[in-house]
Formats: sequence, C-alpha cells, structure tokens
Amino acid sequence: MKILLTLSYLGTDFCGYQIQPKGRTVQGELNAAAKALFGFDCDVTGCSRTDTGVHANTFCATVTKKGEGCIETNVDISRIPLAFNAHLPQDIAVKDARIVGDDFHPRYDVKYKEYVYRIYNSPTRSPMESGRAWHIPYALDSEALDKMNRAAASFVGKHDFSAFMASGSTVESTVRDVKYARVEKQGDVITFTVAADGFLYNMVRIMTGTLVDVARGKISSDAIPEIIESCDRKRAGITAPAEGLYLNKVVY
Repeated sequence: MKILLTLSYLGTDFCGYQIQPKGRTVQGELNAAAKALFGFDCDVTGCSRTDTGVHANTFCATVTKKGEGCIETNVDISRIPLAFNAHLPQDIAVKDARIVGDDFHPRYDVKYKEYVYRIYNSPTRSPMESGRAWHIPYALDSEALDKMNRAAASFVGKHDFSAFMASGSTVESTVRDVKYARVEKQGDVITFTVAADGFLYNMVRIMTGTLVDVARGKISSDAIPEIIESCDRKRAGITAPAEGLYLNKVVY
C-alpha cells in the first residue's frame, strides 16, 4: 500500500519542496519525520515542486518504504496525521492521511491544481502579511479589478503558455488547459485564483505580474490573447514575487 498525506506549509523559510544538497526543504523535513515515525527510510513523493518562498494550503504526497514502492506499518491510518506532526516543525502540518493503491502517483494522477496569489493592497505595509502576500501600495480600484478580470478570462482554455514561462525552462510541452481564472478583492487583499491541468515554471507568478501591469495600464486587458499567441515571454508582464503564491487545491 501507499499512504497519501494531505498537508499544508508556510514556505517562507524553505528552499522549495524538492530536497537539495544544501538548504532546508519541505521534502527533507517530511523524509526525516517519516523515518522517525516508521523507523526506516522512506520515499516521499510530492504532487508539485513549489519554489523557494511559495506556500501551500493543500499539498499531497505519498509515503512508501525506500526502494520498495509500498509500505507496511502497524500505525493506524487515522493516527498518522498526529503522529507525523509530532516529528514536524511548526511551519508544516499534516491534515489527513489515507491509503491509496500501489499504482497511484501524486503528481501524474492530478486532474487539476488550483493556485491562489495574494496581493496586499494598502498604502502601508502589514507585518502580518510580510512574506505571505505581495505588498502593492498604490490603489487598485474597482475599474482596475474589472480590467484584471477581463484579462484573466483570456487565460481560460487550452493554450501554449510559453509567454508565461520563465526563460530557460525545458519541458516536453508548453500547452496547458486552464479551467478558470478570476480576480477578487476583500478588504485590502486581492486574490488571483487560477486552476489548470498543470503549470509551467513561474506561470502563475507571470500571470499575476501581467494582471498587475494590466491594472496599471501598462498592458491592455484585451492584449492577453495576442501575448499567448506570440509565445514570447518578453510580451508578458513582470514576474510577481514568490511570497504571495499558494498551492490551494489538488484534485484527483
């Protein structure tokens, strides 16, 4: 059997999810916690490779015994979240655990993932939002939000998103199917929510930066289809900082 964990983490002090020779990572902490809990080395495979400073409200990962593709344990599945959390730091928490089939893959079996990007829109900074949202001090009014939403609607559908991928990235295909994309504001917080069957490197951050450039009048809200068609990264907007990005939902 495989164990599928659902967890959340604050990415501020992590060098991303994937384990590295140097630097603290989410996978590294999960590996250590799994070994402490089960008493043997484990393979922990995540649903995504979030970058340095990126957070997750929902993240999924499977746990198996290292090199064996399955795991045998006497620990009751209902007790695994609490047991894991006893060995994890405060910026990671396992919320749920369940048994899945040996052929289940946490990344390749995903139907779609939802990301949320948070913007703190206020003249003054907030220490409570530091590292958790992109602080934009100039006002983004209702007209600006309407422009952002019109632009966001053009992301929806199956397109080649090369223009919204960080330069130097190498993938087999740059075509992605965006399910929905919307911009909302509540109080001082603006959220950009987008779901797709997959995302390119920095895709959501470039989308967000482009929407902010639309709001500021640097890019027309009607220009998104042309930018997508161009496959030219230089035509899209800036790359928003990592601190406002959250993996929010994973649907299998």
